Amino acid sequence: VVIDPRRTVTAEAADLHLSIAPDSDVALFAGLLDHLNRMGLRDSGYVEHHTAGLEGALEAARECGFPGALAATRLPAEQLREFYTLWSRSERVVTAYSQGVNQSVVGTDKVNAIINCHLFTGRIGRPGMGPFSLTGQPNAMGGREVGGLANMLAAHLDINSPSHRDLVRSFWASPRIAERPGRKAVDLFRAIGEGRIKAVWIMGTNPADSLPDADAVQEALRSCPFVVVSDVTRTDTTRHAHVLLPAAAWAEKSGTVTNSERRISRQRSFLKSPGEARPDWRIICDVAARMGFAGAFDYQSPAEIFREHAALSGIANEGTRDFDISACAELSESAYDTLEPFQWPRRPGEARDAGAIRFFAEGNFYTPNRRGRFVPTPVVLQSVTPEFPLILNTGRIRDQWHTMTRTAKTPRLMSHYAESFCEIHPDDAEAAGIAPATLVRIVSPQGTAVVRALVTERQQKGSIFAPMHWTDQQTAQGRIGAAVLAAVDPISGQPGLKVSSARIEPFAAAWYGFAVLRNRPDKITADYWALARAEGGWRIELAGAEPVEDWAAYAADLIGSGENLETLSYNDQNQASFRLATFSDDTLLGALFVAPQPVAVSRTWAIEHLSANEITGTERLRLLSGRPGLDQPDPGPIVCACFSVGANQIAAAVEGSAATVEAVGAALRAGTNCGSCRVEIRRLIDAAALKKAV
Repeated sequence: VVIDPRRTVTAEAADLHLSIAPDSDVALFAGLLDHLNRMGLRDSGYVEHHTAGLEGALEAARECGFPGALAATRLPAEQLREFYTLWSRSERVVTAYSQGVNQSVVGTDKVNAIINCHLFTGRIGRPGMGPFSLTGQPNAMGGREVGGLANMLAAHLDINSPSHRDLVRSFWASPRIAERPGRKAVDLFRAIGEGRIKAVWIMGTNPADSLPDADAVQEALRSCPFVVVSDVTRTDTTRHAHVLLPAAAWAEKSGTVTNSERRISRQRSFLKSPGEARPDWRIICDVAARMGFAGAFDYQSPAEIFREHAALSGIANEGTRDFDISACAELSESAYDTLEPFQWPRRPGEARDAGAIRFFAEGNFYTPNRRGRFVPTPVVLQSVTPEFPLILNTGRIRDQWHTMTRTAKTPRLMSHYAESFCEIHPDDAEAAGIAPATLVRIVSPQGTAVVRALVTERQQKGSIFAPMHWTDQQTAQGRIGAAVLAAVDPISGQPGLKVSSARIEPFAAAWYGFAVLRNRPDKITADYWALARAEGGWRIELAGAEPVEDWAAYAADLIGSGENLETLSYNDQNQASFRLATFSDDTLLGALFVAPQPVAVSRTWAIEHLSANEITGTERLRLLSGRPGLDQPDPGPIVCACFSVGANQIAAAVEGSAATVEAVGAALRAGTNCGSCRVEIRRLIDAAALKKAV
């Protein structure tokens, strides 16, 4: 079962897709808890001996019930019943949730509503069942273990607990320790913007793009008296740094990471750090020494830091806290170097991996009374207004990671989607006067973004979706964070990146353009542009609000200079279209295609000319036309990034004899490596079958 407002490729692979209304997860699971109670499916022994607070949770669930869940989720009644029945009758249930649950102003209630259902039925801590958080990053759990949040201390110790604070203070021989949680990310940058914080040190993240209300975040960084950034690459955040510290990259660092099953693994460097780059721990120690705290930060190796970390986890623990790796407190340097992956807890005197593989099957929760807590989850729905009638959802796409600081450097990954886009239901697009492939302006109370319109029935009516990845480095006006509401969950502090009120309107373009370039341009003069790496050079989507008087001069500025130049051009004054290709000797230096509507050019085919060693005669004229000849089939938009297989190539294989995903893979290799394009291949196969049937 996939629960998602959008019909994603994951949803298309599911047996049942619940396209719930945005942020209605609490109602869905509150209704489920009420259903489980009405069906008499309480695990009475487990609830009685291992939990507390059930009646409050049941009361909130009864207030919602099936009618409330039906109204909030806007699912068909028979589909909601099917899900409740399936969940009820299947003992082995894993509820895997990720950012759609967490990144919400009611994210804590969503998680609690899920946990309530598992506690109620005792479906937790046993093989094949339980709530399971799919964290957004590969070492999210490791970051929490070392206290990498504003509201916790290292080793899962609570900053709000006086005894825990005293434990850490005495362990570190510190004269004092913070007595209350620090500010979480959104509040932190709000305080910087208001001048209440005068200095900030940002390590390995890009808040200028990734946080909501991103324009306000950038303004806060501009106004902050002292900004330090540690990073491995230039980002929209590093440009605001007064001090930029070169940090070691992943392959250059040594340490440990922890995955979602509590398994700690050694990470060993296999590249030497370039230049003055240093590991984060070394940077912190060096800065501390310059500030006069050399004695407290006199670490010589990651192994020494890990030993201290392990020792702290066991102080005054005796099984009262979940995280305990104190058996590693005396590891030698060589033992640390050869450390094999292990699952915590790992206490002194216990055999390797002697701890419970799963927690909580027999209770023993890490709460003061050792009972799991039911939490009431009242249903609170988000509303829209006539001025902002749509729900803006943001998220990831298949081939990109976070703010593309690395993935945007890979032409193959940029070949799938080379610019940001907005998924819009056809009815919403028609109501707003937006045509497919035109540019759309997303407007919210926070700000605006301009992206490409992707009109599709996979998007729920009343909602729009835009990817989170694009930044000022790849596009003009395409940072979706500028349009995201800066509201947060009152408990977790997580921003509601999945639900912002917004409206859409056409971007009034006087012209559209597409260009392929051998060299990255020094400047791009356009109201809208999206720049992406391509094999052999660069590709750019362009648009302007005002006509350009001299297209030849515009193209020359964009393409740049070279030796032995030859230029071919075509200008249709009536159609307001223009095409130009410039060659240096026999190689393509750049080509520009302009039209009053989105440019009809075979982009994959045009890009291939950047890698061609010799382009002469007829082929130059074909390039200017924007279409290959009959002897050069157009591969179409890239579907399989691993092997650069286009949609037209897959369609041709299907037209032949490839009637299955496996058959397409055998013919073209598409879908045979990472497999992430297999659902898209299935779509093309189904579309061809439907076309034949019609």
